[in-house]
Amino acid sequence: MDKETFTTTYYPIAKKAGTRFGMTPEIILAQAAFESAWGSSYGARVRKNFFGITAAGSPNEFWDGSFSVGQNQYALKFRIYKTEQDSFYDFARLISSKYKTAHAVNKDAIAYAQAIAYSPYISEANGDSREAYRKGIISTFNSIAAIVKKKGLT
Repeated sequence: MDKETFTTTYYPIAKKAGTRFGMTPEIILAQAAFESAWGSSYGARVRKNFFGITAAGSPNEFWDGSFSVGQNQYALKFRIYKTEQDSFYDFARLISSKYKTAHAVNKDAIAYAQAIAYSPYISEANGDSREAYRKGIISTFNSIAAIVKKKGLT
């Protein structure tokens, strides 16, 4: 899926999640695009998990407890969602409830990227690079913001 198609397809879903949990849709969409390689990852296509959310924690109204195990050296358990909307809602719920520092600055992409990249959301033990993540979120946000503006999606 190209960047423009991803943005126009998932912006309405991100907007609903943003409205419900007090987040900017573009920042939600940027993290979804970055985490899922613009919707092309196995997690997004098969699990409907656009954010790489692991199966830790208790089921909630958006996640029924279903998971599958990743096929790499880390063998992480990833949540499986019934719908794309559930994935976006669960992500925004998670950020608003567990990552309050990032949530508080989500209207500022640079501050948000810094806060989320240097929070427990990212695990260097799983091979993540905090600085690469921070830069990736900012770059992806800028691409999405340009498409949203061009298409008049707000």
